[in-house]
Amino acid sequence: MKNLIRLTDLNVSDIYDIFKLTDEIKKGKYQDFLKGKSVILFFPNTSIRTRVTFEKGIYLLGGQPVLFPTDALDKKEDLRDVCGYLNNWADMVIVRHKEIDLMQKMTDCLKVPVVNAMTDSNHPCEMLADLYALSKIRKDFTKDRFLFVGERGNIGLAWKEASDVMGFSLEQCCGQGYEMEGVVSYHNIYDAISEKDIICTDSLPASALADFRECQVTIAAMERANEGAILNPCPPFYRGEEVTEEAIESKYFVGYEFKKYLLDVQQAIMIFCFTS
Repeated sequence: MKNLIRLTDLNVSDIYDIFKLTDEIKKGKYQDFLKGKSVILFFPNTSIRTRVTFEKGIYLLGGQPVLFPTDALDKKEDLRDVCGYLNNWADMVIVRHKEIDLMQKMTDCLKVPVVNAMTDSNHPCEMLADLYALSKIRKDFTKDRFLFVGERGNIGLAWKEASDVMGFSLEQCCGQGYEMEGVVSYHNIYDAISEKDIICTDSLPASALADFRECQVTIAAMERANEGAILNPCPPFYRGEEVTEEAIESKYFVGYEFKKYLLDVQQAIMIFCFTS
């Protein structure tokens, strides 16, 4: 049994094991892996992609998803008591919550695997799906040079976790004051994107848009990247804000294709956590 709270909970071998499981799932294996098992999910109503793919993934593996709103974990009852009762019936718990510390507390109390479906600090399942997608189209994505365009938030920090584990080069383009610690940062997209291969973005709060006006990903910017470069914006992205309409409609955009792997990768994550 293994929890997945941070990508740094895994090593390179673990990540490639998850990729192998994903390949096997795509070939039809593990269809009854969760038969007779109940997976408890805590998700906010606003979640779309991650929730749909986890719920469908559990169903396809033969399991029973039991869904609660995330705020069920914020009520007065002590979290230790909530987990104490869940230990009677749950086989796995998947949580989307702002606080990563809450998930860590759950791992201390639960006797079953806990999977982080997103916090304000990171988004490990999303990263694993993107890395798997990259493994299908790049000769060796760990040799690629990555650029993250966005603020110091959960997506940027998740890419940093991925970089720390896999060893690839990661730099950032952001407004002044939004830098991630330990990452080389630029404040102009044309300087930042030169010689990069994988360009990733995150959406911006309205209050930050003016600070990022020199960071918008455009076609002209993408043309300064390495030959064969791709654009992978984290959804929800907003055309005309962090990335232009033209860039989304261009040959560089891989967003829809990448996210189709969420379903298979998240099934692989569940199997990995049960069997490791």
